[in-house]
Amino acid sequence: MAYQTYPTQPAEPEADRTRTALRIRPGFGLRGPRRERHVLSAEDLAALSFPVGDDGVVIGVDPQRQPAVLGLFRPSPYEVVLVGGMWTAQIIALRAAATGARVAVESGRPQAWGPLAQAAGGGQPCVTVHQVGRLGAQGASVTSPVLVVRDLGVRPPRSRLSATPWQTTLTLLPYLGPNAARVLNAADLVGVQRISPQEAEVVARVLSLGDQDVASLPTLPDNITLWATRMRQQFVMTDPGEAEGQLLGGPRRMD
Repeated sequence: MAYQTYPTQPAEPEADRTRTALRIRPGFGLRGPRRERHVLSAEDLAALSFPVGDDGVVIGVDPQRQPAVLGLFRPSPYEVVLVGGMWTAQIIALRAAATGARVAVESGRPQAWGPLAQAAGGGQPCVTVHQVGRLGAQGASVTSPVLVVRDLGVRPPRSRLSATPWQTTLTLLPYLGPNAARVLNAADLVGVQRISPQEAEVVARVLSLGDQDVASLPTLPDNITLWATRMRQQFVMTDPGEAEGQLLGGPRRMD
């Protein structure tokens, strides 16, 4: 009986089988491209640096055109007073929300804050607006800091909220009223936009401002704010981004 034979594949040489086994590793597939290792000497490591600044909200640029960062949220209660326009307060609120903070606004003019609350957060309720005296505890924590904005006119009543860690209160004053010294003295940080010469004298006494700063306050442009503590002062220029400009318009001292 004749048997039909079929051609067979030539046997793979032993050396080729060994190379294939080395290339294919179970569970990892083929080896990727090989690169030389990046090695630095101890002397070279000293040349590495990273531009890391304070954590916070970028509120503009300083006179050297460097980013000005406002460290809003801290492991202790923090009080900020802004003598200025609602536009600047809204910019700060938007940028705080962009960092992941929650923003609660207590205002006598909720219609002015409504569009911002609807636009912020991409549909998430990160900005809420409350009637005067109706703002409850916010439950601030290190993972969920809160900015409370009090837009209550020139004579804001005392807050009913308890001071808690990771909760910052921003009190907006359109101008200085009869109790201005008390409000300013209670603040950890004060922002001052364009004010009258008489108001500038009051601010100077509380914050120990120099003559040059006092003289400049009545002539500040709408987008310039002097941020001050009793130890340090810095002028900051705040301009809106494209989305902020579409929502809020250009800088305004008065609304």
